[in-house]
Amino acid sequence: MKARIGKARAAYLQLRNIWNSKQLSTNTNIRIFNTNVNTVLLYGEETWRTTTKAIIQKIQVFNNSCLHKMLLICWPDTISNNQLWERTNQITAEEEIMKKRWKWIGHTLRKAPNCVTRQALTWNPEGERRRGRPKSTLRREMEIDMRKMNKNWMELENKAQYIVGWRMLVGGLCSIGSDWRKILESMYTIGLESRFSNSPPCSPTPVKAPDIRFTSSSFRKQHTTTRRR
Repeated sequence: MKARIGKARAAYLQLRNIWNSKQLSTNTNIRIFNTNVNTVLLYGEETWRTTTKAIIQKIQVFNNSCLHKMLLICWPDTISNNQLWERTNQITAEEEIMKKRWKWIGHTLRKAPNCVTRQALTWNPEGERRRGRPKSTLRREMEIDMRKMNKNWMELENKAQYIVGWRMLVGGLCSIGSDWRKILESMYTIGLESRFSNSPPCSPTPVKAPDIRFTSSSFRKQHTTTRRR
């Protein structure tokens, strides 16, 4: 993942003149970013076997930093991630990986039954595995997504034969994360509003601090008494 992010950063820096150009609009810069930088970062994401939270977080941090620079948003100016994605018409890295993965799975399921790629999706290796937790595989990632859709493998094979229905299924799967994100954001804002509305009003008149003055003689007396003890 470090090598992939490094290659994407190199592709981003090569287009520095385009990002700094004032003649191109934000939409044009976003399209160039998606076609020249994001494709390098997420190359072969359809068959990634490990998409842990740490990996997704690294990808998302890189994307957000690039989008901040393209929109000229620097510290101390801040913007939330949801507002950043809305202004740039982007989706999260997790949704992007899930969308590409299931589009590729649908394309593979429409192939002939004797195709090696289609047979590899349901191939179960024989033999004993090593002791410990089983490694994360593409099949395990597919099983996790199937639980979210409440579908089994036979239903997905029949659904994949119709492209329009498959696209609707993939769109519904990817919208689960965005809907939960919007719900959590609304709950957070409602909680802040209720907290500030229930808080007591601030006093309009400022409270004056007590005037305390120390002289050098008092410090000397205190210093001498501590020495005698």
